[in-house]
Amino acid sequence: MISRDTARGSSAWRGEESLPPPRSPLSAVTWGECAYLLSSWVPGLISFVYVLTWFYVGALSALTVVGLPVLAFGLLGCRLLGRVERMRARALLAVEVDEPSPTRALRRSGFVSWLWAVLKDPVGWRSALFGVVHLPWALLTLVVTLTAFFVAWPALPWLTRCLSHVDRALVRVLLSPSDELERRIAELESDRVSVTDTASADLRRIERDLHDGAQARLVALAMDLGLAKEKLTEDPETAARMVDEAHGEVKLALQELRDLARGIHPAVLTDRGLGPALSSAAARCTVPVTIDIDLTTRPAPAIEGIAYFTTTELLTNISKHSHAHHATIDIWRTDNRLMLQVTDDGHGGATPTNGTGLAGLAERLTAVDGLLAIDSPHGGPTTITAELPWRDRDGSRHENKREGKTGR
Repeated sequence: MISRDTARGSSAWRGEESLPPPRSPLSAVTWGECAYLLSSWVPGLISFVYVLTWFYVGALSALTVVGLPVLAFGLLGCRLLGRVERMRARALLAVEVDEPSPTRALRRSGFVSWLWAVLKDPVGWRSALFGVVHLPWALLTLVVTLTAFFVAWPALPWLTRCLSHVDRALVRVLLSPSDELERRIAELESDRVSVTDTASADLRRIERDLHDGAQARLVALAMDLGLAKEKLTEDPETAARMVDEAHGEVKLALQELRDLARGIHPAVLTDRGLGPALSSAAARCTVPVTIDIDLTTRPAPAIEGIAYFTTTELLTNISKHSHAHHATIDIWRTDNRLMLQVTDDGHGGATPTNGTGLAGLAERLTAVDGLLAIDSPHGGPTTITAELPWRDRDGSRHENKREGKTGR
């Protein structure tokens, strides 16, 4: 299964195991730790004074209307101080901590909503706590490090490593993103925008297809039938020819409507599932396609629909861009995921940036906790793997359950 951390490209903390061991003479890492320990008292003092002053003024004025805005703006300042400390830790301690998501308060409407959202911001409050607890520790490490420079120089690398580990722990505990839930909220907000944009684009496409295709043809058909009605008594032969042409237009209009309905949601997918639906789609592909579906049960309709349209879009790309002679579709279930793999023997070089629509496809899959992996070296072959969450048709999800093919 594709690693979620690899697909999302999220940054991770670099733990202590990635640091070189302390040694003498001092290494670059040890010099960085010494610089952090000797300089921490300056930003620590600034943060300590800022937090105490802000909280004292805000708490005293909280009895009035003015106090709550003071607390809110003070929390935004604490966020800024936390960002500075993360930058110092990144530069001098070689510790990477993800930046917290921007406060959602700025996206809300209304001052009261903004105020309440900022006051509930856990990142700001934990940054304020860091500013309070870090100064005493920074003063202690300053004294210990300065003393070691003169009386315990050989032990300095090991001493600074132990002291800096405490700073690393403080930064990770108090200045990291709130928790997985906070980051998940930010991801869901981004996914919601993607889903909304996709739905709007689909509605515009359907409206355009109806207006430029079937609607225009039906309007012309109505006009032709009106003219045929007028000529029915005067020129029956011409009227019959016009009715015959109108009959042909009706057939074309019905075909366009069927194609449009198939693009929205094919009836064969609802009635018979992925196998027959993809067989029908593969028959329309300009490249011979082999289909291998190993599913003992059908997934939820929404997941089934996404899998279908993902496959049909990949088949369209193969027809338009790959110059392939053969393609294969493999679908199976592993654990709680639905896996979909499309391979072709074309010239390769497929990327999300060359106009094949793969970027939009990846966004749609991400919106439902899915992933898209592309392996397409120049010269081919191209293998595109999509991973979707498995949900049963009753809407439930099952963990640690294996069916069908368990590896690829």
